[in-house]
Amino acid sequence: MMQRITQAVRGAALSDFVGAFGLAMRYMLKPKATVMYPHERNPQSPRFRGEHVLRRYPNGEERCIACKLCEAICPAQAITIEAEPREDGSRRTTRYDIDMVKCIYCGLCQEACPVDAIVEGPNIEFAVETREELYYDKERLLENGDRWEREIAKNLELDAAYR
Repeated sequence: MMQRITQAVRGAALSDFVGAFGLAMRYMLKPKATVMYPHERNPQSPRFRGEHVLRRYPNGEERCIACKLCEAICPAQAITIEAEPREDGSRRTTRYDIDMVKCIYCGLCQEACPVDAIVEGPNIEFAVETREELYYDKERLLENGDRWEREIAKNLELDAAYR
């Protein structure tokens, strides 16, 4: 009786081993799913929400019309805007700050903007060493926009059918 149980256990263990070995061999021959970051990257959706940017018109003028809709809709209250009228009667921002420590990357600021001035760009690599570097002022946001404008325009064009 004891001998039969021992043989059954050995047989089950052997079949489990053979099954596991077969599974390992099957996956060993498949192409690797791992991406060797930073040398390789996964494709990114046009709707990806990364680092914030302020965009400019093609003539170089900043797009923001100081409507303050982004400041009003921000659930984290991370955006601060100050504005004053110009000589031609239009309003432009004198101060546009985003506290990235507070930001929850919800994208509501981007959706609220009537002129696509504030956009969450494609940059995912904006790690910093100090907390103060995460307080973005208008100049930093405009620099980000200048750096990523081509890719942002392409992503907005791809996403236009769904907006």
